[in-house]
Amino acid sequence: MRIDIITLFPKMFGGPLTESMISRAQKRDLVKIKIHQLRDWAINRRGQVDDKPYGGGAGMILRVDVVFKALTGLKFLSQKISNIQYPISNKIQNSKTKKLTKLKANEAKPYVILPTPSGTKFDQAMARKLAKKKHLVFLCPHYEGYDKRIESIVSEKISIGDYVLTGGELPVAVMVDAVVRLVPGVINKESLKEESFSRKDERPFVSTIEYPQYTRPEIFEMKIRGKKIKKTVPAVLLSGNHKEIEKWRERQ
Repeated sequence: MRIDIITLFPKMFGGPLTESMISRAQKRDLVKIKIHQLRDWAINRRGQVDDKPYGGGAGMILRVDVVFKALTGLKFLSQKISNIQYPISNKIQNSKTKKLTKLKANEAKPYVILPTPSGTKFDQAMARKLAKKKHLVFLCPHYEGYDKRIESIVSEKISIGDYVLTGGELPVAVMVDAVVRLVPGVINKESLKEESFSRKDERPFVSTIEYPQYTRPEIFEMKIRGKKIKKTVPAVLLSGNHKEIEKWRERQ
Protein backbone atom coordinates (compact mmCIF):
# COMPACT_ATOMS: atom_id res chain seq x y z
CA MET A 1 0.00 0.00 0.00
CA ARG A 2 1.07 3.55 -0.70
CA ILE A 3 -0.08 6.47 1.47
CA ASP A 4 0.58 10.13 0.70
CA ILE A 5 -0.28 12.95 3.10
CA ILE A 6 -0.50 16.61 2.07
CA THR A 7 -0.22 18.93 5.05
CA LEU A 8 0.95 22.31 6.32
CA PHE A 9 2.49 20.72 9.40
CA PRO A 10 4.58 17.64 8.46
CA LYS A 11 6.20 17.45 11.91
CA MET A 12 2.86 16.49 13.46
CA PHE A 13 3.27 13.05 11.89
CA GLY A 14 6.76 12.46 13.29
CA GLY A 15 5.64 10.34 16.25
CA PRO A 16 2.56 8.50 14.97
CA LEU A 17 4.17 7.38 11.71
CA THR A 18 7.69 6.62 12.94
CA GLU A 19 7.00 4.40 15.94
CA SER A 20 5.53 1.01 16.76
CA MET A 21 3.54 -1.00 14.23
CA ILE A 22 3.44 1.62 11.45
CA SER A 23 7.20 2.02 11.60
CA ARG A 24 7.70 -1.75 11.32
CA ALA A 25 5.25 -1.96 8.42
CA GLN A 26 7.26 0.64 6.52
CA LYS A 27 10.57 -1.07 7.24
CA ARG A 28 9.13 -4.31 5.88
CA ASP A 29 7.88 -2.50 2.74
CA LEU A 30 4.27 -3.44 3.48
CA VAL A 31 3.33 0.22 3.26
CA LYS A 32 5.07 3.32 1.90
CA ILE A 33 4.15 6.64 3.52
CA LYS A 34 5.23 10.04 2.18
CA ILE A 35 4.53 13.49 3.60
CA HIS A 36 4.19 16.51 1.30
CA GLN A 37 4.31 20.17 2.35
CA LEU A 38 1.29 22.00 0.90
CA ARG A 39 3.20 25.29 0.84
CA ASP A 40 5.28 23.91 -2.03
CA TRP A 41 2.29 24.92 -4.17
CA ALA A 42 1.67 28.30 -2.52
CA ILE A 43 0.43 31.23 -4.65
CA ASN A 44 3.37 33.46 -3.73
CA ARG A 45 6.84 33.48 -2.16
CA ARG A 46 5.32 34.13 1.26
CA GLY A 47 3.91 30.63 1.19
CA GLN A 48 0.27 31.71 1.08
CA VAL A 49 -2.19 28.84 0.71
CA ASP A 50 -5.34 30.44 2.17
CA ASP A 51 -7.38 33.64 1.94
CA LYS A 52 -10.21 35.58 3.55
CA PRO A 53 -13.72 34.12 3.15
CA TYR A 54 -16.13 35.70 0.70
CA GLY A 55 -19.04 37.30 2.53
CA GLY A 56 -16.88 38.06 5.54
CA GLY A 57 -16.26 36.10 8.68
CA ALA A 58 -13.45 35.02 10.98
CA GLY A 59 -10.35 33.07 10.02
CA MET A 60 -8.74 32.06 6.75
CA ILE A 61 -9.96 29.55 4.17
CA LEU A 62 -7.79 27.00 2.33
CA ARG A 63 -7.74 27.85 -1.37
CA VAL A 64 -9.03 25.40 -3.98
CA ASP A 65 -6.42 26.38 -6.59
CA VAL A 66 -3.57 25.53 -4.21
CA VAL A 67 -5.01 22.10 -3.41
CA PHE A 68 -5.63 21.44 -7.11
CA LYS A 69 -2.03 22.36 -7.95
CA ALA A 70 -0.75 19.99 -5.28
CA LEU A 71 -2.88 17.05 -6.38
CA THR A 72 -2.12 17.49 -10.08
CA GLY A 73 1.52 18.35 -9.49
CA LEU A 74 1.96 15.09 -7.63
CA LYS A 75 -0.02 13.26 -10.35
CA PHE A 76 -2.76 12.38 -7.86
CA LEU A 77 -5.49 13.76 -10.16
CA SER A 78 -6.06 13.10 -13.83
CA GLN A 79 -5.22 16.14 -15.95
CA LYS A 80 -8.41 15.37 -17.90
CA ILE A 81 -10.57 16.93 -15.18
CA SER A 82 -9.39 20.40 -16.18
CA ASN A 83 -7.69 22.20 -19.04
CA ILE A 84 -5.84 24.35 -16.51
CA GLN A 85 -2.13 23.64 -16.47
CA TYR A 86 -0.28 24.52 -13.28
CA PRO A 87 3.52 24.51 -12.92
CA ILE A 88 4.98 21.90 -10.61
CA SER A 89 6.79 23.38 -7.61
CA ASN A 90 10.57 23.73 -7.58
CA LYS A 91 10.81 21.00 -4.97
CA ILE A 92 9.00 18.53 -7.20
CA GLN A 93 11.18 19.51 -10.15
CA ASN A 94 14.04 17.84 -8.34
CA SER A 95 14.63 14.60 -10.25
CA LYS A 96 14.95 12.47 -7.12
CA THR A 97 11.66 13.73 -5.68
CA LYS A 98 9.96 13.52 -9.05
CA LYS A 99 10.95 9.88 -9.33
CA LEU A 100 9.37 9.16 -5.96
CA THR A 101 6.12 11.00 -6.58
CA LYS A 102 5.30 10.31 -10.22
CA LEU A 103 2.81 7.51 -10.70
CA LYS A 104 3.73 4.66 -12.99
CA ALA A 105 1.28 3.70 -15.72
CA ASN A 106 0.32 0.44 -14.02
CA GLU A 107 -0.22 1.94 -10.53
CA ALA A 108 -3.68 2.13 -9.00
CA LYS A 109 -5.62 5.38 -9.18
CA PRO A 110 -5.15 7.31 -5.91
CA TYR A 111 -8.12 7.47 -3.53
CA VAL A 112 -8.14 11.03 -2.16
CA ILE A 113 -9.61 11.55 1.33
CA LEU A 114 -10.61 14.84 2.94
CA PRO A 115 -11.15 14.81 6.73
CA THR A 116 -14.11 17.07 7.57
CA PRO A 117 -16.96 17.18 10.14
CA SER A 118 -19.46 16.86 7.28
CA GLY A 119 -17.99 13.57 6.10
CA THR A 120 -19.08 9.97 6.62
CA LYS A 121 -18.35 8.74 10.15
CA PHE A 122 -15.17 6.67 10.29
CA ASP A 123 -15.51 3.18 11.75
CA GLN A 124 -13.89 -0.25 11.53
CA ALA A 125 -15.88 -1.19 8.43
CA MET A 126 -14.54 1.87 6.65
CA ALA A 127 -11.01 1.07 7.84
CA ARG A 128 -11.35 -2.38 6.26
CA LYS A 129 -12.58 -0.82 3.03
CA LEU A 130 -9.68 1.61 2.86
CA ALA A 131 -7.18 -1.13 3.70
CA LYS A 132 -8.07 -2.77 0.37
CA LYS A 133 -7.02 0.32 -1.59
CA LYS A 134 -3.60 0.31 -3.23
CA HIS A 135 -3.02 4.05 -2.91
CA LEU A 136 -4.52 6.49 -0.38
CA VAL A 137 -4.00 10.25 -0.42
CA PHE A 138 -4.96 12.31 2.64
CA LEU A 139 -5.45 16.06 2.42
CA CYS A 140 -5.19 17.91 5.76
CA PRO A 141 -7.26 21.12 6.02
CA HIS A 142 -6.31 23.66 8.66
CA TYR A 143 -7.31 26.99 10.20
CA GLU A 144 -10.95 28.10 9.75
CA GLY A 145 -11.82 25.70 6.96
CA TYR A 146 -11.51 25.05 3.24
CA ASP A 147 -13.09 26.24 0.01
CA LYS A 148 -16.18 24.10 -0.62
CA ARG A 149 -15.03 23.46 -4.20
CA ILE A 150 -12.21 21.28 -2.87
CA GLU A 151 -14.82 18.59 -2.19
CA SER A 152 -15.34 18.19 -5.95
CA ILE A 153 -11.78 16.93 -6.45
CA VAL A 154 -11.59 14.35 -3.64
CA SER A 155 -12.84 10.75 -3.58
CA GLU A 156 -14.43 10.78 -0.12
CA LYS A 157 -15.05 13.02 2.88
CA ILE A 158 -14.57 11.37 6.29
CA SER A 159 -15.22 12.48 9.88
CA ILE A 160 -13.66 10.77 12.91
CA GLY A 161 -16.24 12.18 15.33
CA ASP A 162 -18.56 14.99 16.31
CA TYR A 163 -16.03 17.43 17.70
CA VAL A 164 -13.73 20.14 16.38
CA LEU A 165 -9.94 19.89 16.02
CA THR A 166 -7.39 22.47 14.92
CA GLY A 167 -6.74 20.72 11.63
CA GLY A 168 -6.83 17.49 9.67
CA GLU A 169 -3.49 16.11 10.86
CA LEU A 170 -4.75 14.23 13.92
CA PRO A 171 -7.76 12.70 12.12
CA VAL A 172 -5.44 11.55 9.33
CA ALA A 173 -3.02 10.01 11.84
CA VAL A 174 -5.95 8.13 13.42
CA MET A 175 -7.18 6.83 10.06
CA VAL A 176 -3.72 5.82 8.87
CA ASP A 177 -3.14 3.87 12.09
CA ALA A 178 -6.51 2.08 11.81
CA VAL A 179 -5.94 1.24 8.14
CA VAL A 180 -2.28 0.20 8.15
CA ARG A 181 -2.75 -2.40 10.89
CA LEU A 182 -5.27 -4.13 8.59
CA VAL A 183 -2.87 -4.35 5.64
CA PRO A 184 -2.03 -8.04 5.09
CA GLY A 185 1.18 -9.00 6.87
CA VAL A 186 1.26 -6.11 9.35
CA ILE A 187 -0.54 -8.05 12.12
CA ASN A 188 -1.09 -11.76 12.54
CA LYS A 189 -4.50 -12.76 11.17
CA GLU A 190 -5.42 -14.53 14.42
CA SER A 191 -4.89 -11.31 16.37
CA LEU A 192 -7.34 -9.47 14.12
CA LYS A 193 -10.02 -12.15 14.19
CA GLU A 194 -11.46 -11.53 17.67
CA GLU A 195 -10.57 -7.92 18.38
CA SER A 196 -13.17 -5.20 18.93
CA PHE A 197 -15.44 -4.44 15.95
CA SER A 198 -13.95 -7.34 13.99
CA ARG A 199 -17.26 -9.19 13.65
CA LYS A 200 -21.00 -8.75 14.12
CA ASP A 201 -23.01 -10.61 16.76
CA GLU A 202 -26.45 -12.16 16.30
CA ARG A 203 -28.19 -8.79 16.54
CA PRO A 204 -28.25 -6.93 13.21
CA PHE A 205 -25.64 -4.19 12.77
CA VAL A 206 -24.25 -4.48 16.30
CA SER A 207 -20.46 -4.73 16.52
CA THR A 208 -18.91 -6.82 19.25
CA ILE A 209 -16.28 -5.59 21.69
CA GLU A 210 -13.35 -7.87 22.47
CA TYR A 211 -13.60 -9.93 25.65
CA PRO A 212 -11.56 -8.90 28.75
CA GLN A 213 -7.97 -10.12 28.95
CA TYR A 214 -5.92 -11.05 32.03
CA THR A 215 -2.31 -12.01 32.74
CA ARG A 216 -0.06 -12.51 35.79
CA PRO A 217 -0.20 -11.93 38.70
CA GLU A 218 -3.19 -14.17 39.42
CA ILE A 219 -4.01 -12.18 42.57
CA PHE A 220 -3.32 -8.46 42.73
CA GLU A 221 -3.69 -6.54 45.99
CA MET A 222 -3.57 -2.76 46.23
CA LYS A 223 -4.28 -0.06 48.76
CA ILE A 224 -6.31 2.98 47.72
CA ARG A 225 -7.15 5.74 50.23
CA GLY A 226 -6.32 3.38 53.07
CA LYS A 227 -8.61 0.62 51.82
CA LYS A 228 -7.21 -2.76 50.77
CA ILE A 229 -8.58 -4.10 47.51
CA LYS A 230 -7.99 -7.54 46.03
CA LYS A 231 -8.45 -8.22 42.32
CA THR A 232 -8.33 -11.77 40.97
CA VAL A 233 -8.42 -13.45 37.58
CA PRO A 234 -11.82 -15.07 36.77
CA ALA A 235 -11.71 -18.72 37.85
CA VAL A 236 -12.86 -20.00 34.45
CA LEU A 237 -9.67 -18.71 32.82
CA LEU A 238 -7.61 -20.78 35.26
CA SER A 239 -9.69 -23.94 34.80
CA GLY A 240 -8.01 -25.25 31.67
CA ASN A 241 -11.48 -26.04 30.27
CA HIS A 242 -11.23 -24.48 26.82
CA LYS A 243 -14.90 -25.05 26.02
CA GLU A 244 -16.01 -23.14 29.11
CA ILE A 245 -13.43 -20.45 28.47
CA GLU A 246 -14.79 -19.97 24.96
CA LYS A 247 -18.37 -19.70 26.32
CA TRP A 248 -17.24 -17.14 28.89
CA ARG A 249 -15.51 -15.06 26.24
CA GLU A 250 -18.60 -15.14 24.04
CA ARG A 251 -20.74 -13.91 26.93
CA GLN A 252 -18.31 -11.12 27.67
